[in-house]
Amino acid sequence: MSEEKPLVYLILGAAGSGRREIVADVIDGGMDKDASPVVFVAEVEIESSPDSLKPVAWRWNDAGEIDASWPAGATVGFFISDGRGNPVDQVEAFKPWMAAQDVELARVVCVIHCNLIAAHEPLMVWHDACIQFTDIALLNRRENVENKWLSDYQSRFAKRHIPCLVEMMKKGRVKNPGLVLDQQTRRISHWFDADETDDWKTLVSHLEDVIIEDEAADDLDEEVTEDEDEYLARHVGGGRKKVIPNIAEYLDLP
Repeated sequence: MSEEKPLVYLILGAAGSGRREIVADVIDGGMDKDASPVVFVAEVEIESSPDSLKPVAWRWNDAGEIDASWPAGATVGFFISDGRGNPVDQVEAFKPWMAAQDVELARVVCVIHCNLIAAHEPLMVWHDACIQFTDIALLNRRENVENKWLSDYQSRFAKRHIPCLVEMMKKGRVKNPGLVLDQQTRRISHWFDADETDDWKTLVSHLEDVIIEDEAADDLDEEVTEDEDEYLARHVGGGRKKVIPNIAEYLDLP
């Protein structure tokens, strides 16, 4: 990790999963007192943020890019995703935003809303998309979840050989803030650390400008993207190859 660039933690998870409270807990219990943290919260969620965070709002601009500026003097940041939106779209946009702000990724954290997944099975797929990019998963909001469900969910990580760490939250508190802040990479995806991702995007963009037969386009589309991240991969026409549920349809939030 560079010592010159500020570090940023990307916080994924559903709205209502307790991400903002966890970030406040991590800052309070795991950061040096002389640190100057900044917390970014999606504009649509900022009204319900804890007062202690004093967050900076981020939004989408007309070009579909993340619109937020890194404050001068901030040494570390926590970027909380829009928990009502598509996490893959946000992960994709987050990389160029970091480059524009001249900051470096420290880690991707995902807060798992156990009650929500247990109540709505399709949201297992939505959270799986988050886990693809995650270094540490924090199991939260599990008050109404049966022990067997929780045990089975934890077992999925081992059975699927998912390398990210999995930690249990207790009453919404982080047992070991230092473990969350640790910068060891444990995610499946190489989107944030492989230069070839930019090469793939350039190549696919070029292919979209080439007039070829439909059948040939389909074959070429599969060939040039076979090593891409499965969640970020797109068809030549632009649509995602892997579709995940719209979480907003399952949330009982204002």
